[in-house]
Amino acid sequence: MTEVEAGLGIGADEMTPNPQARGHLPGEASMWFFVIGDLFIFAAYFVSYTYFRGQDHAMFLASQAKVNLNIGIVNTVVLLTSSLFVALGTSAARAGRTPEAHRLFCVALACGAAFPLFKMFEYIPEVTAGMTPGTNLFFMYYFVMTGMHLCHVFLGLVILCFVVRELRGAAEPRISLVETGATYWHMVDVLWLILFALLYLMR
Repeated sequence: MTEVEAGLGIGADEMTPNPQARGHLPGEASMWFFVIGDLFIFAAYFVSYTYFRGQDHAMFLASQAKVNLNIGIVNTVVLLTSSLFVALGTSAARAGRTPEAHRLFCVALACGAAFPLFKMFEYIPEVTAGMTPGTNLFFMYYFVMTGMHLCHVFLGLVILCFVVRELRGAAEPRISLVETGATYWHMVDVLWLILFALLYLMR
């Protein structure tokens, strides 16, 4: 068992549960504690951002017009597509269709890996044009919140790699590991949807 797997709370003796089992909380409880704690941290940023936006709406609106909405839309589609394949892959793993689950998670991983690439295509022109965290309060929140989210994406990609490896190499993959990885990845998706609404769409 690797350090990442240990950090996810995955025991070496956990094997595939009965596919008919229903009503259980997917994944490990430790991951849910982490997810809830993370959501509270981001929620504090969201509330703070909304408050200061209300204090200087004109400046926030003018600054918001400078971010690349098109790339934001592309990244939203990328993450939603990735989460869809994660959900399908998790269902396939629960049903014992391991090869299919492996393929679906590979597609999810590929879609997820596109997110940081597009984000770099967005960041570089912005920074080149002089938009930095020190420009104003909007861009401070923009870079801090999207930067924190990007770190979560990178960690999520590492976790998905472990899920893909598990589905490829194990005759009876540990469903708890698959569900734990899926739980984290869906959190990353939810956080981005909120960020997209606040930073790109909110008027």
